[in-house]
Amino acid sequence: MTRPNMFIVHVSDAPKSARFYGDLFAMEPVFEAPRFISFELGGGVQLALWSGAAEDLSGPRTSEVCLNLDGAPASVDARYEEWKAKGVTIVEEPQDAVFGRTFVAADPDGNLIRVAPFD
Repeated sequence: MTRPNMFIVHVSDAPKSARFYGDLFAMEPVFEAPRFISFELGGGVQLALWSGAAEDLSGPRTSEVCLNLDGAPASVDARYEEWKAKGVTIVEEPQDAVFGRTFVAADPDGNLIRVAPFD
């Protein structure tokens, strides 16, 4: 069975967004072109940032990049404080959901990044 192996986040400026994601997740790109930059996530799966898509991607954003952490809820609250101190935009403050402690941040283009515990 073939499985997805790349998740593409549409951004307005791929190099700027790559610096944001690289700093946020402490990772370096594995491929760089002027409008497409990707990061290896492990197991052959990549996160790509693409500014080469159609000009009008202004529709609703319905997906999230999710970072699952061990040691929740303390680790989720600690990551929230770390990102807040970096000036990352927080769109949903830490709260307890049915799956555990979580919060949501946004990248410079408004793409959502959720932090949550491992199930």
